[in-house]
Amino acid sequence: MPAFDRVQRLCRLGVLTLLFAIAPLAHAQLAPSGLPEADKQQIKNYTLNDDVFNRLAAATREARTAGIPPQAAPDATKVHSLDDLAAQAMASDQRIPALVKKYGFTPREFMVANIALMNAVMATQARNDPALANNLNQVWVNPDNLRFVDAHRAQIAALLQGQ
Repeated sequence: MPAFDRVQRLCRLGVLTLLFAIAPLAHAQLAPSGLPEADKQQIKNYTLNDDVFNRLAAATREARTAGIPPQAAPDATKVHSLDDLAAQAMASDQRIPALVKKYGFTPREFMVANIALMNAVMATQARNDPALANNLNQVWVNPDNLRFVDAHRAQIAALLQGQ
């Protein structure tokens, strides 16, 4: 399976349950190129921790249980900031905003945390996949998040497998 297809599959299956088909943004490493530099830096500088991951995992599991369906890829012509991206994700199903709030996230933070996590997952996978590595912009890789993913491989794999 080509590297990009694997990334798309990973994104569709996994942690982005509420964001779903953000996979078309994978070539931009989940940070759309049209975002302002400040938004890109916020994604890069966002540091994952156990609290954030546990809340993302709980929201993901609840979304699956609630049957929140996958959403279409965001309309890139309407994404000029993280707030635009978050607004599209929140508007895709009326249950999403309450679920995000229930787990202590603002829509923007929820988006940033998801993107930071998936960037780190993809970057760790790229270590052993030259084709994937060539598609990732290493500038956006947060070394702390790589260490987080390495330390939480089993939990992340379980979540990506729907457990």
